[in-house]
Amino acid sequence: MSKVKTQYVCTECGAVSPKWAGQCIECNQWNCMVEQIEAKKPAQNARFAGYAGSEKQLQKLSEVEHQETARIATQLSELDRVLGGGLVAGSVVLIGGDPGIGKSTILLQCMCHLSESQNAVYVTGEESAQQISMRAKRLGLNGDKLNLLTETQVETIIATAQNVQPQVMVIDSIQTIYTELLQSAPGGVAQVRESTAQLVRFAKQKGIALFVVGHVTKDGALAGPRVLEHMVDAVLYFEGERDGRYRILRAVKNRFGAVNELGVFAMTEEGLKEVQNPSAIFLSRYQQAAAGSVVTVTWEGSRPLLVEVQALVDESHVGQPRRVAVGLDQNRLAMLLAVLSRHGGVFCHDQDVFLNVVGGVRVMETSADLALLLAAVSSLRNQVLPQNLIVFGEVGLAGEIRPVPNGQERIKEAKKHGFEVAIVPKANAPKKGVDGIRVLPVGQLSEALNSLNEI
Repeated sequence: MSKVKTQYVCTECGAVSPKWAGQCIECNQWNCMVEQIEAKKPAQNARFAGYAGSEKQLQKLSEVEHQETARIATQLSELDRVLGGGLVAGSVVLIGGDPGIGKSTILLQCMCHLSESQNAVYVTGEESAQQISMRAKRLGLNGDKLNLLTETQVETIIATAQNVQPQVMVIDSIQTIYTELLQSAPGGVAQVRESTAQLVRFAKQKGIALFVVGHVTKDGALAGPRVLEHMVDAVLYFEGERDGRYRILRAVKNRFGAVNELGVFAMTEEGLKEVQNPSAIFLSRYQQAAAGSVVTVTWEGSRPLLVEVQALVDESHVGQPRRVAVGLDQNRLAMLLAVLSRHGGVFCHDQDVFLNVVGGVRVMETSADLALLLAAVSSLRNQVLPQNLIVFGEVGLAGEIRPVPNGQERIKEAKKHGFEVAIVPKANAPKKGVDGIRVLPVGQLSEALNSLNEI
């Protein structure tokens, strides 16, 4: 076997150097040289030799035989929902999240269930076999058929998997895995990229469903090169507070299912348990109504979700009033407050505005715009809104209330939970109405503010 040669490439300008240097000699940037395997250059005469007759490999798209994708149920309904119906053979799923949020716990539960019917291998590079065994016993899991491997070298992992021939495999975590082809330390950009590439190729060739655990940075993004997310088939993020009880698993990329699909779990002494009706949890409101609180309906993946938006508007005692949003886009908050001032006649330029989505949910869509503004107005005026009120709609810069997708399904979901009044965009209002709930369609922000007096 010929010796593998390595080189160092600048991530800023692409300059190549045979040795590592702290500064690139081409663009003068610091700490930008990363190690990678040097690609073999084909001989000049043989450069185009392999292309003869390659046109025979082409085929029409209509000639490709369609095959239904077989799914492997993980026995965790919320995880299956996020994955798009279950695991797909040959797929690679990357799971990220803060330390201690439950990544290893949910994968250990999943693998113990799958080992009853599938050949499963759990590869751990962070914990010992004794630690994994202790966790399984604490969670009451039956791991008699689960294969456990404590290894960090990717070549050894692949060689072991070739002998065992697993159907499902877990790598926990990719930042601890290294390849002997590179000399850099595990967790580096080059090591993560090359190790992941080898594991993905092996999983695709053998048809193995592969879970890969990834660490995150202090900003919440997956650590390592950005290409890591492009190499895998699905990227799942764990959200929520470590001290809180509930965990949210969100799909930000999925080649086999819906993007932004959301699964809700509750952390218990027996591990993560599925929450079948998450809206009931996020609507655990106080018995006594308070100003600055309103409920909205967001659409997460393939189902509606009811969440409570709280606002606190108070006189500012500093030169620049604060704008704080937890679970919402803070830049959008500043924009919507400007719309409220221009088109609603409600001024908050001298007020501190704090917004929070109850339960640790992060609202990604714009359907919460109208609920955000009505909650802020309610707090500013100290006007208590009815607890049976539901609000949703996107607010434009001209003060218009724009429709949102699946409007009637949102209204029906609110009715199921006992809501009796709904302020919605005109385009989302049902023509025949909905029995049991009063729908107030609005087209402008001023109409929405006036409708608060009609409730």
